[in-house]
Amino acid sequence: MESRIQRLFLIALLLSASTFGSGALAQDDDTSDDDELEEIITPDIKRRTIKEDDLDSENFEMGAFFGLLSIEDFGTNEVQGITFAYHITEDFFVEAAYGISKTEKTSYELLSGGVELLTDDERDLSYYNLSLGYNFLHGQVFISDKWTFNNHFYILAGAGNTDFAAKDYFTTNIGAGLRFYATDWLALDLSMRGHSFKHELFGESKTITNLESRLGLSLFF
Repeated sequence: MESRIQRLFLIALLLSASTFGSGALAQDDDTSDDDELEEIITPDIKRRTIKEDDLDSENFEMGAFFGLLSIEDFGTNEVQGITFAYHITEDFFVEAAYGISKTEKTSYELLSGGVELLTDDERDLSYYNLSLGYNFLHGQVFISDKWTFNNHFYILAGAGNTDFAAKDYFTTNIGAGLRFYATDWLALDLSMRGHSFKHELFGESKTITNLESRLGLSLFF
């Protein structure tokens, strides 16, 4: 009887050991499968060091312009000149401008025949001024899917001098324009200006405003 119980006890131990060994082996297999799956799914991320380009710092601007200057009592005449500007910030800038033009005869001179109010040299007009400008409404122009250009509007005001009829006149000026950037160093400028001063060419003191429309090309450096 005791030998039978011993045999049953030994059989039970063998069955338990076999079951435990199978479970451990299965657990090891599952762990191995998880490790292999993790190696396959986990991406190999490599950190890249990116160096950003420095922003351009072209604060100086030099340009030339050509346009039309409407001189009160003396018709509309061609005008050309140069500009030089310093951009204090992205929004504010200081501009110096110099322009020249030659006036026509007045309607009185044309109708009277031989009467001439000014000599040929006195009909030459030149001006220079210094203005403070403000850029606003910064935007972009999309020419196509591949071509995009920056632009903005600006306003300015300043003062200077006008040399006309062999006399100098203190002159104030205001203006507004659109600047279109072809590159970071080349811009196209379309603007309107008004130059106001007081003269006494016809015997009485008179304040006039000469309107100017111009197209300019500027280089930044």
